[in-house]
Amino acid sequence: MIFGPIKLALRILWMLVSMAVLYFAITFVQIWLTGHEHSSMSAQAILVFGTTEDNGRPSPELRARLDHALALWNDHRAQWVAVTGGKRPGDVFTEAGVSASYLESHGVAASSILRGSGNDTWQNVATVMGQLKDHHIVTVLTVTDPFHEDRAMAIASSQGLRPYPSPVGNSPTVKHSLWKYYAKETFEVGVGRVIGYGRLSSWTSASASAHLRAGS
Repeated sequence: MIFGPIKLALRILWMLVSMAVLYFAITFVQIWLTGHEHSSMSAQAILVFGTTEDNGRPSPELRARLDHALALWNDHRAQWVAVTGGKRPGDVFTEAGVSASYLESHGVAASSILRGSGNDTWQNVATVMGQLKDHHIVTVLTVTDPFHEDRAMAIASSQGLRPYPSPVGNSPTVKHSLWKYYAKETFEVGVGRVIGYGRLSSWTSASASAHLRAGS
């Protein structure tokens, strides 16, 4: 008799674990598929998600995103370009500032560039939303790495934008431990869908701040 409740608890636990594995497996497939979509739509703005800069110059990963945005711009797919990304510890320049300078040096008018900030994907979108609203911009082409495209679009959509996928096809990131990036995205998308991306951003930001304080 005593083993009956134990067997039931183990069966329930097994069902929950199986459902979680299936949920994250489906999430991974969706992330993979979204990262291989390339919309032919035009939009009001190109939204470039920030990544690391190198002492005032775009890192290879950031430059790949910016070059992709430039190709869209030169094809007249949008009238505005929104760049995002703040400073990491020890940085002098912001990712958005470096991105804007790079775009201007390649022919994009400064008056057509909107600058955001942010240290994660949610903040990237949130910090540029006011400027997008000022210009009545709703539709955006989301430019980022393929593994990040699904979450970037989901966060843009959750903040009131209508995103179209335009992932970078030649990012250097895909040559280095790609499975780690997909694992991270699968976890963050899976959790973000449940608790909300804004709340996940708040939690991770608070954790990062606590870690920095502990290390100082």
